[in-house]
Order: sequence, then structure tokens, then C-alpha cells
Amino acid sequence: MSSTVTRETLIRDLQSLGVHPGLTLMVHASLRRLGPVEGGADAALDALFSVVGPTGTVLMLLAADDRVPFDSLASPADPDVGVLAERFRTRAGTRVNDHAAARFGASGPGASGLLEPAPLHDYYGPGSVLERFVDADGQVLRLGADPDTVTLTHWAEYRADIPGKRRARRRYVHAELGEQWIEGLDDTDGIREWSGGDYFPQILLDFLAQGHARTGTVGHCTAELFSARAFTRYATGWIETHLAAP
Repeated sequence: MSSTVTRETLIRDLQSLGVHPGLTLMVHASLRRLGPVEGGADAALDALFSVVGPTGTVLMLLAADDRVPFDSLASPADPDVGVLAERFRTRAGTRVNDHAAARFGASGPGASGLLEPAPLHDYYGPGSVLERFVDADGQVLRLGADPDTVTLTHWAEYRADIPGKRRARRRYVHAELGEQWIEGLDDTDGIREWSGGDYFPQILLDFLAQGHARTGTVGHCTAELFSARAFTRYATGWIETHLAAP
């Protein structure tokens, strides 16, 4: 059985990876792969905030189950984004944006500036949380997360100069506003077909293979820390190279 991971161990591992006070971080994490963590999700978040300190800001995608009416404050995080994201949502000090298709949570001095305003349509495009995160010189922190979970890839899809990007229009029900039809690039099936299938994990794997990230172990999981700006630049070029052909 795996040994229990303590808060102190997580702090030490995060510091060794390069996380430090004042960073703006977007976190993708698997609590199961981190641990078992003594104190669970709360201890893992405590460790993270101890390392970034009071001047750091943490951002996470929360999303929600789109089969039920959406309430920005009350709807649980989509189970697909993990237990840690749901605990982060309910943590004191976490702010959320009011978007049925692209709800994020953030905590720290930069939270409000990242979250608002959130465009109703093309919610990962210009003027979005993702663009502002890059402009804030944010860093992406991955803790045992699957390779297809780098949300920032959606911003690269908008930036990529290729023809025929697939779009989607989907129905949501907002608890206060009622029915909403929200449009944007297709963030479910991808903006273009690729012979390899889902291109999200391949973009990340190729990026990591180029040595653009700091890598290490946090708890029991493989971890990566990398520049949002560098990843966006790489992912945009990858999309333009591999998805441009008709």
C-alpha cells in the first residue's frame, strides 16, 4: 500500500518543482494520483496555498453538469475535473464566474481580474479567462492529470490561423436566466479532424518532449510546471501544422 503523503511533503515537492510565492497558477490535478494525502483535498490545497503565498493566485476549471440547471455558486464542479476542483470551489476565498459552459474558480489577489468579464459566446477565445491568464504570465501546474486536460489548448485553437474551424451551439439552462444557447469553437469533438484522433494529449506530449516544462514528482504523481505563454505559442503552431490540411 502506498505511504501516506503529508502536507509538509507536498510543500517540499511543490517547491522543488519550482512553485514559489506570487505565481499565478492554473491547476489540473488528480487527488487520487497525488496520494493518499493525509487530510485529503483540504491538506493538498493548504499545501498549494502555502507555497504560492498571499501574493499568489490559483485558477481552476470548475465547469458543471450540463444536464441540470446551472447555478454559478451552488452547482458542484463537473466530476470530470476532479475532487480537488470541487473542494477548491467551496473553499473560503474562492470566487467563481457565472458561465454555464466555462465556469472557473480563482483565489488570490488576481482572482477577479482573471474571472471577469466572461464572454457568453466564444468563452475560450478573445477576452476570455484563458487570454487573461496568459497575459498575467500564468503558469500551468499539472499534478497527475490526464494529458487531455490542458484547458489552455482551447485558447490556442482560437489563435491558430487555419480554415474551417468547427463550431458548436449548445443549450444550457441557467437557474436564474433560463434557457441559453451558447456558441463557440467545438470544445467537445475538436475544431478539425486529426488522423490521430484526439489531438489534445498529443500537443502536450510533444510540448513536454521538447523540454519546455519543469518536471518532477509531487506526492506520488508525475508533475509538470510550465509557462502558459510558451504552451500557447507551441500549441498554436502545432495546430497550424497538423490541422491545416483539408
